[in-house]
Amino acid sequence: MLNSLKQKLKSNQKILAVSKLQPIDKIRKLNAEGQFDFGENYVQEALEKIEQLKHLKIHWHLIGPIQSNKIKYLKDHFEYIHSVDSLKTAQMISNQAAKINYIQKIFIQVNISSETSKSGFSMDELQKNWDELSQIKNIKIVGLMTMPPLQNQPEQNRPIFKTLKKIADQLQLSELSMGTSHDYETALQEGATWVRLGTVLFGERTK
Repeated sequence: MLNSLKQKLKSNQKILAVSKLQPIDKIRKLNAEGQFDFGENYVQEALEKIEQLKHLKIHWHLIGPIQSNKIKYLKDHFEYIHSVDSLKTAQMISNQAAKINYIQKIFIQVNISSETSKSGFSMDELQKNWDELSQIKNIKIVGLMTMPPLQNQPEQNRPIFKTLKKIADQLQLSELSMGTSHDYETALQEGATWVRLGTVLFGERTK
């Protein structure tokens, strides 16, 4: 499955395996097949897996909401953080990264569909805060991330992906984290550079 998915990608597109709540053995198996980027939603769960799998070649990404009280645990464990949803969070990550002389690569989360249940900058907020965000030390903003409504059909999400690409181009950002197991093909067509795949790679999660 992994190889057939990789054949659909352009040279700048990558698969992020969403391994939250997945057993270590499944992560090991996928890693052995050549998957090196894994995304976790919960800091505590991620840190346990990072420790258990530290002998493997894995780049860890944090993709879930970040609680303020967990930021001190991030250290240099994550290659990328995809879910930076406020100026305050960006500044807190910067403060922690500075303590260990680390440059943390981040994506800014944009709530394009304006869902009240989702966090992220609105498009207006991003515009207002961009100058300040882009000057924060010890973080490197590599791109934008969005999460469209889960219940949408893939084609309904195309305008959302198009909008994110347009904003990224305006801000001269090259990375786009968008698309999940049910709409990743549409996201790839619209310029996603990272697609976050759980079910497609791991199968349905065990209840």
